[in-house]
Amino acid sequence: MLLFCPGLICDPRLFEAQLAAFPQARAVEGYGLADTIDQMAGIALSVADAEGAERFDLFGHSMGGRIALEVYRRAPERVRRLALASTGIHPVGAAEPGKRGALQQLGREQGFEALVDAWLPPMVAEANRGNTALYSPMRQMCLDQGQERFDAQVKALLGRPEVASLLPTITCPTLVMTGEQDGWAPPHQHQEIAAAIPNSELVIVAGAGHMLPAEAPEAVNAAIAAWLDRPAGD
Repeated sequence: MLLFCPGLICDPRLFEAQLAAFPQARAVEGYGLADTIDQMAGIALSVADAEGAERFDLFGHSMGGRIALEVYRRAPERVRRLALASTGIHPVGAAEPGKRGALQQLGREQGFEALVDAWLPPMVAEANRGNTALYSPMRQMCLDQGQERFDAQVKALLGRPEVASLLPTITCPTLVMTGEQDGWAPPHQHQEIAAAIPNSELVIVAGAGHMLPAEAPEAVNAAIAAWLDRPAGD
């Protein structure tokens, strides 16, 4: 099984092209009101359990990358291959709580639609924002999550566990990838991640922003196919 972990206010719709291309793939439907990365990792593991997958390939996008790392920390023997896309390993910075809190306050004062319309555009490469067929479903996906889930997930991110020390211990084939125009999780950040993981491959996708699986589905699917071809020592 190939399991996708979505990120902040995202769901399986972000992986529509991947779920269509890989019949063995499943995606975490959502995290409910879980407000820790550890709880979210437990939800991801429960999906694998429900599918009867003792071992599985794991793809985490954005916050989902941190969840995937926590799954690996908890059950490294179950993760056959690991993919970390458009994500980060840095601890909470001094300015981060304030920036996230300002978005939360915007949603409470002006409505969740105002929050999404402030948060989402920078997550998409500028050239793709005018692509209605791409952007409109993505915006609706985020709107459907609602303020309560956003708040719970922000709490999880602000309380996230340290992961930098985990990277050198990862032994499975690992794909590290991001969009060339991702301003939130930029290429240099992924170069550092890949350098810290012994058995990793770095892919930078030209022209794509943070919402990589939807913005560049063909490139992402090609990278996944190559990753799945790598021997995993089953």
